[in-house]
Amino acid sequence: MADAGRCLSVSGTGVAGLAVTPVADLSSSLEHFFDAATEFFRHLSEVRWDRFGLALLCLLCMQLSRAWAWRNVLRAAYPGKKIGFTRLAAAYLAGAGINAIIPAHAGDATKVFLVKRQIPGSSYPAVTSSFLVQTVFDTSVGILVLLYAITQGLLPPLPELPHLPAFEVSFWADHPKTLAITVGVLILVLVGLVLWLGRRVRRFWQRVRQGLVILTRPGDYLRQVFAWQGVGWLFRFGAFWFFLEAFGLQGSIGDVMLVMSVQAIANIVPFTPGGAGAQQALLVATLGGPGRAAVLSFSVGTQIAMAAWSVVLGFAAILLVFRTTDWRGLIRQAQEDADRDGDGSEGGGGASSGADCEGATSPSSA
Repeated sequence: MADAGRCLSVSGTGVAGLAVTPVADLSSSLEHFFDAATEFFRHLSEVRWDRFGLALLCLLCMQLSRAWAWRNVLRAAYPGKKIGFTRLAAAYLAGAGINAIIPAHAGDATKVFLVKRQIPGSSYPAVTSSFLVQTVFDTSVGILVLLYAITQGLLPPLPELPHLPAFEVSFWADHPKTLAITVGVLILVLVGLVLWLGRRVRRFWQRVRQGLVILTRPGDYLRQVFAWQGVGWLFRFGAFWFFLEAFGLQGSIGDVMLVMSVQAIANIVPFTPGGAGAQQALLVATLGGPGRAAVLSFSVGTQIAMAAWSVVLGFAAILLVFRTTDWRGLIRQAQEDADRDGDGSEGGGGASSGADCEGATSPSSA
């Protein structure tokens, strides 16, 4: 069925031909993931659990390093406020856990909500923009990793991409014009949204700039944010190294960079949770040396482990620090609080008052 759909999309010129391909190839991508999951559970007894545990520990250290960097961004935005690391780190872990379950970055909204409640007088635009400061490092390093993989010939050549059994990869490779149009529309929508907000909310840009203030101090940014994100990236590198060894593959700089590149590509425009299926297809096509079963076991095992570990850490943080198990309620509160803050901004009001923080426990010290 996948082959029929692919042929129809190539030879047909109508809309129907384009519509059949996504359905067929998306099904093929999910089927590929579940086949990989079967391989993982079949080889579960062969996992080296000491290396597996070290990989999970590296992932935790990565999250804590990134949380510390975010705390430094917030301290620059609110120099007169006390921002405890314990509750901020718990908010970061809680958001990551929710992101592993719910798409559309619901966990990121929860992070912002929980942190805003810790800072009396703070605003959503400022806290949100402070969170986005980390994208400067992430984008820079992501591009470098991709360039390394491309220049070293680690990724499959462009002519082979349409034939990979992964919907995200094969569909966009088969339809480059559709990809260009999609990216263009997303950029236009983003620009339009920014312009609309700039006209509709007078105080919006002032609050956004407040969250980005550390970028105006390059020395502080490099020492307090960029450096800590670099530490987090090293822990992430170490996590993938140990995951490779845990599943019987040889850890190496090239293989770790390849895995990071594959994750970045699979998550550019994901049609499945976490790029499931796309990652497995790319790794089978690019990771040389080990057999197909070993690569599939590593790929899906790592993906499941990272998601499950995020959920465990996130819900432990919600329970132990925020004393609740109602994670859905946290998401609802985040949306409602953001709506109230937006209404206040539209009316020309100042920064959110301490009333918004009513009921929140004072942050503990680091």
